[in-house]
Amino acid sequence: MIAIRAAAPQDAAAIAAIYAPHVLVGTASFEEQAPDGRAMARRMAASEGLYPWLVATQGEDAGGVIAYAYASAFHARTAYRWTVETTVYVADAAQRRGAGRLVYKALVDTLSTQGFTQAVARIALPNEGSIALHEAVGFRRAGVQREVGYKFGQWIDVGLWQRELAEPSTPPAEPRPFADVGVVRL
Repeated sequence: MIAIRAAAPQDAAAIAAIYAPHVLVGTASFEEQAPDGRAMARRMAASEGLYPWLVATQGEDAGGVIAYAYASAFHARTAYRWTVETTVYVADAAQRRGAGRLVYKALVDTLSTQGFTQAVARIALPNEGSIALHEAVGFRRAGVQREVGYKFGQWIDVGLWQRELAEPSTPPAEPRPFADVGVVRL
């Protein structure tokens, strides 16, 4: 059974291990050096209690991390603070077992409850698996940025996918910190 929970600092090494192949041999990430567990822990801490980091684990006993998803600021300017950028990665051994969908759906539900109104995801193209996962949790194609990344001797397009999280209100209420909401599964 797959369990979903908030990521903890001790998950950072497992998260880094899931991410590393996408950096070292894949084009899903445009990083060229894989961060280690300490660097990933710093990234998690940088969310400062506002943005969620979630993990999917194998079993109720919080076994090994098999997928993770998180949100971050969409843009530094304050007028964008109701919009988040989201990311999801699944361990190679856990592909097509539902962990990615479960953890990403929980992230979307949590962000909606927090009061964020839009989520934006960037997908290096082609990546049919990632597109299918994003669309399974309600994201829709919003555009393509042509040849914006260069990795492994090739130019890579990036697709933008977007999902409404909550009906925007005027004026909008400030998003609630993840630390106050916790993991939400609707």
